[in-house]
Amino acid sequence: MAKIPYLLVDAFTETPGGGNRVALVLDARGMSSEEMQRVASRLNQSQAAFVTDWDGSGFSVRYFTATSEVEFSGHASVALALTLAREGHIPAHSKKLYLRTIGEALSVELLEAEGLPFKAIVRGPAPRFRDPPSWKILQEFMDTLGANERYLHRGLPYGIAFTGLWSLFMPVVAPGLVDDLEPDMARLSERMAGLEVDTVHLYAPLGPRSFYARTFAPLLGIPEDPVTGSANAALGALLARAGVVPRWEEAVTLTMLQGHKMGMPGLVEVRVEYGPSGVILGVFIGGQAVLADKGILEL
Repeated sequence: MAKIPYLLVDAFTETPGGGNRVALVLDARGMSSEEMQRVASRLNQSQAAFVTDWDGSGFSVRYFTATSEVEFSGHASVALALTLAREGHIPAHSKKLYLRTIGEALSVELLEAEGLPFKAIVRGPAPRFRDPPSWKILQEFMDTLGANERYLHRGLPYGIAFTGLWSLFMPVVAPGLVDDLEPDMARLSERMAGLEVDTVHLYAPLGPRSFYARTFAPLLGIPEDPVTGSANAALGALLARAGVVPRWEEAVTLTMLQGHKMGMPGLVEVRVEYGPSGVILGVFIGGQAVLADKGILEL
């Protein structure tokens, strides 16, 4: 019987019990896909990340929910990068490492405070977009969420975007209304499968560059995701593409708050960088993370 050491780390927070918890296996060399899926299912966190190989400052990583493998996880990447640095898997005071995912190699910048790594900034997968759904489809989704179209903010963009997962984004008038949503998970799952999206992300403005959000991902085995990096990164790209946030500054940083409804508050920093023509050059996910627990799983 194999014994698998693991760590549980809370991302996008500095307080254990906040943010989004991820299971990390720092040495998954030789593990099969089936074994990694079993570990993810047994540990039963929103996601698990497995380091399958490494070379210097480059680490090969695979991500799993409790039910399936996914291409990328923002909160898992932030937590993993900080944990690798804190556990001595890269030289002390290193400022950069690389995560080799299924899709691409992603750079990670490490920031220090008092000589210790405290924040990771992960370059997310290149954003992609699909044609936005019709207003009728948005109405149908709002109905499955226990609301109606009057909740929708007419001045902010809606659409479907990707930075690791395909998400449907729907703007809501106010943060309190976001918290009022009570989804019918069975009906929501049917709608999501029909639209071929992995998550539904509801967001409301807090200020010109700050937003409050909730994310639902029942098709991934996650009824509600406490604090998501990938969806918030895609939201930043969607807002930038729509011209909602200024593009003349070459880069803009947005603050995304999430998890409060679940009692697991977290903060995600999303930086969007532009070229001279306004084209999006990259989207970055920043946040803190804290060790919550560790153990050994017998498989």
